[in-house]
Parts: sequence; C-alpha cells; structure tokens
Amino acid sequence: MDDESEIRTRFKMLAPFLNERTRRLFTAAEAAALGRGGIATVARATGVSRRAIAAGLAELHAPQAASAHGVRRPGGGRKRAVQTDQTLQDNLEQLIDPVTRGDPESPLRWTCKSVRKLAEELRRLGHVTSHRMVAELLHDLGYSLQANRKTLEGTSHPDRDAQFTYINAKVQAALQAGEPVISVDAKKKELVGDFKNAGREWHTAGQAVPVRVYDFLIPALGRVTPYGVYDMARNAGWVNVGTDHNTAAFAVESIRRWWYAMGKTDYPQASTLLITADGGGSNGSRVRLWKLELQRLADETGVAIAVCHFPPGTSKWNKIEHRLFSFISQNWRGQPLVSHEVIVNLIAATTTKTGLQVVCQLDQHSYPVGLKVSQKAMEELNLQKDTFHGEWNYTILPSPQK
Repeated sequence: MDDESEIRTRFKMLAPFLNERTRRLFTAAEAAALGRGGIATVARATGVSRRAIAAGLAELHAPQAASAHGVRRPGGGRKRAVQTDQTLQDNLEQLIDPVTRGDPESPLRWTCKSVRKLAEELRRLGHVTSHRMVAELLHDLGYSLQANRKTLEGTSHPDRDAQFTYINAKVQAALQAGEPVISVDAKKKELVGDFKNAGREWHTAGQAVPVRVYDFLIPALGRVTPYGVYDMARNAGWVNVGTDHNTAAFAVESIRRWWYAMGKTDYPQASTLLITADGGGSNGSRVRLWKLELQRLADETGVAIAVCHFPPGTSKWNKIEHRLFSFISQNWRGQPLVSHEVIVNLIAATTTKTGLQVVCQLDQHSYPVGLKVSQKAMEELNLQKDTFHGEWNYTILPSPQK
C-alpha cells in the first residue's frame, strides 16, 4: 500500500473524532512525516485543503501561538466557492469537455486546458476563482492529468487475422524444411551527435553526460537509418546502418549484405529465402523498386525470394520489432549517439539472455530517391503471386537463362 492510501485509511478511521483544529494538525503531521511533496499528497488523500495543512504545519512549529486559534462550530467558516457560486462547477466541466458538455466553438477546444487557462476563462465568464481553486475542484470532480495512450490501430483489414495465420504457416513450413526465414525492417532515423537519447544509465551523482539543448541537425554527421535483418531460426541479427536515404535499394542492399556475410554460409543448400516485411515503407508491398531490386538479388544468388507482407497498421507484429530493435533501444538508452562508430558498436554489443547475437556494419553508399520503375520492367519480373492475397504474398524466382 502506498503512502497516499495509508493516509486515506487512517484519516477515515479518525475523521469522526476530529474537530477543525485536530484535523488540521493531523494532516499537518502526516505531511511533515512525508517531507517534500507531503502537503499535496495529504491533500489528495484527505480532501483537506493545502492552505489548512500549511496552517497546521505553522502551528506545529509554533505551538505557543496555537492557542490563539479557536475551533469553529461545525459548518463555520467561509463557504466553498461551489456552494456560493451555483454555476461554477457546471461551467468548469463545460470548459473541460466542450464538445459533449458545452459549446463546440469554445475557445479552449483547441488549446491546452491548464488550470491557469481554465481559471482565466472562468473569470471571463464572471466567476471569482483562482488556479488553485480550479485544481481542487477538478480533483473533487474526479479529474486527473492524463496522457495519450496508443491503443487504437485504426481500421483493420477484414483478412488481417487470416494473413497472420497464413504468414505463420509459411514461416513454420520453411523453418521445418531448413530454409532461411528473415524478418526485415528499418528502425527510425537517428540524429548523430551529442543529442539527448531517451532513457537513463548509472553515473556518479551530478556527472550526467551533457548534451545539446536543441535537436538541430549537424550537417557533418547527419542522420543514420539502421536497417535490420533478423534470422528467426538462428536468433541472429544483422544491421546495416545507412547514412543516406531509406529507399528500397537500400533495403535490398541490406538483405544482400546479410546474405553474403551470414546467410550464404548458414544456409548453403537454400533454395528459397522467405522474408516477412511490413506493408509500407521502403519494403512496402506496393513499392515497385523493392520488387525490382529483389529480382536482381534473386538473379545474383540463384535463390528464389518469397515475401509475406503484414497487413496495413500491423507492423508491430513483425518479429524484428520485439526480437531485435527493442533490445537495441534498451542497450543504447541514455547514451548520446555521438558518432557512426559509437552507433555501430552499441548495436553490435546488443545481446539477450536467449542468446541473441548482432552483427552491424556502416553503409555510406548513396541511395537516391525518386527513381522510377517502368511498367515494362514490372512485366519482366519473374514474379509469382500466391493464391491468397497475391498483393501481400508472392515469390520472385531467378530469371530464366536466355
């Protein structure tokens, strides 16, 4: 049980025996015991105002002056604003939720509803109030500060679950046959330099690494895009850190580098390489250059390349997200990515208890954007669509020898 819950429990037990003064002193003693932030915590737990708790603290520190304060009869003292101002509470709730409870054209509909702005708007409506009073009223009404939560995935495709089942069946069949199965994707771009990196790590007190206040690009260092390849059978990762654009050519080049560095050695008898990828981005199901570059890779290696795309809006289900990228983010948390060397070393040092090993390489080649692939080039691809959602599931075979 936390401090606030314990205080609330004690206060409920003692409340019938407390008068105004003893209630003030009890809450003040609880706040003093908690130290910094104690007044706010006790106020939330008991409903006693912060002003009353502060007055109690003053009495505890100067007991000789406490006798000057009388004890009012029940119901004595100044009435609360909501008792004397009958419309205050209703107007406050209308400002908080203008679409359903108030005026859809409310000036606060599109602004941050801080207690100060709410108090300002209430005063404009003729109420006598302050930001502290607004904060107490919001607490009484059951409101609290809330952050956005990522729970909505948007409109899902009717065959989403069927595609998941289809991908799983193809992956299991390929693994049982000893064929390579890889999950691929590009991690988000990262600024290179002494910028703040999310997370914390241990340092001597007061010796945190200083970083820049503003995240302005350093032209000499630029950004990097880590493109990952995760081998499902061997629990091994390959990351190609690109310094140019994240294009389909870069994506396939990352797969090519994995194949010659690891895949070809690990799977010498491979006849088909199965790739699971997101439905968008540089390896999207509608990207022509992606398919053209895969055709070139298939011709070059003599290995058929089968691809299964995840339906739109389901990229988080791709294995690479929680088998590789999540651990890379954990490994470099709180460490500024000051150079290409640091980034490569941090990624390569990523391991897990289940035995994940990662190889990382820097790719400084140029990958221009805006390359067009003609319809004729698409028609020349040796591409076979699966019977189930051929736009998501297809195989690119090596071109026949001419």
